[in-house]
Order: sequence, then C-alpha cells, then structure tokens
Amino acid sequence: MNTNLEDYLEQTATELPAALEWVEKQTHLRTNHARMLAGSQLGRLLIAFSKMIKPQRILEIGTFTGYSAICLAQGLVQGGTMDALEINDELEDLISEGFSRAGLSNIISLHIGNAITTLEQFPNNSFDLVYIDANKREYCKYYELVLPLVKSGGFIIADNVLWDGKVLLDPLPKDAQTQEIVRFNIMVKEDRRTVNFILPLRDGLNIIQKL
Repeated sequence: MNTNLEDYLEQTATELPAALEWVEKQTHLRTNHARMLAGSQLGRLLIAFSKMIKPQRILEIGTFTGYSAICLAQGLVQGGTMDALEINDELEDLISEGFSRAGLSNIISLHIGNAITTLEQFPNNSFDLVYIDANKREYCKYYELVLPLVKSGGFIIADNVLWDGKVLLDPLPKDAQTQEIVRFNIMVKEDRRTVNFILPLRDGLNIIQKL
C-alpha cells in the first residue's frame, strides 16, 4: 500500500486500543517475522466485524503475538470468551502480556501446541466466529475440522487467501503453500454448507458463513 495512503488512513480512523501499539512494537523487537502481524487496517476490520456479529465465543487458529486476537475480542458480548491457538511456545510470554495489557487475560484462553490436535477437544456448534491464520499447508484440514465447530449462521475468516498474488499466476507455483491455498479457496466455493466471498484487503480474506 502507498505510504501516504497508509498515513492518511491512520489519521482519519478511530484510535486502536493502546495494548495493540505495545504488541506491534514488541513483535518487531522480539521476533523475526513482524510481517506476519495483522496490522492496523486489518485489525480495525476485525474489530468492526466482531462488533457487528456480537459473538459469544471466538476461536483463533494462529495467534502469533496476539494482535488479531485482541482485535477480535473487542466484539465479544458480556460474558463471552475466546480460545486462541498458537504452536510457537517461545511466543507465550509475549502473547500473555499483551492479553494482560488489553485486560483480556480472563477472557482469552491461550492454547500452545499443534492446532489440529487442539481442535479435537472442542465440541460441535461451539463458536460464532473463527479466524484462521496459521500453517498455510493445512488450511483445508483446518476448514474440515472447524466447520462442525461453528454454529449455524456463524462465520469463518481465513487470512492470506491471495498469497501475495501467487494464486493468480499461470502456471501456478508448485510450492505447498500456494497449492494448498488454491485448493482451499476452491473447496470453500464448492461447499454447499456455506456461502463466501474473498475480500482483497492486504493479502486477502475469505469470508465464509455457515448455513
């Protein structure tokens, strides 16, 4: 995105929760993958979306340093809860401190470990909103496991579904991530249990509603 446009968008938008600025700074200081951070524009969309649907329970697959989880949790109804899944145990302290600074420690349960294993512990029809932003090689598997966990009328948001434009290339790159993202987008489109559209914000969001 054009830097001047980014600056303008920041200047004309409501301020984000202060904890997000801390998480963003610590992500740059303490990780080598700051590019994975959701960032302010996506963060604002997640806040708005969550507030619109007013979820009772949220699930996030791939929490990274907690930025998107803090955003999504802004829309939880009173008494609502969130489960955040992250495989990298080295990020646990950073994530937990961010949740604490945001006043969400008692609302968000952090699960460190393999997401596929963790997902098996949740009962069906548990969640109103699911956000997927984890291992791109496993998106189809996540979808298969998550759909039964989502209530009828609930939503799944999958990030990075345009994969830096690689999904448009012909011939299609043979790397596992691109191949899986393409399979995932086709799987979702052809699934008659859901309706969807792709929002081309940043790296693409597949917005999916369970019928």
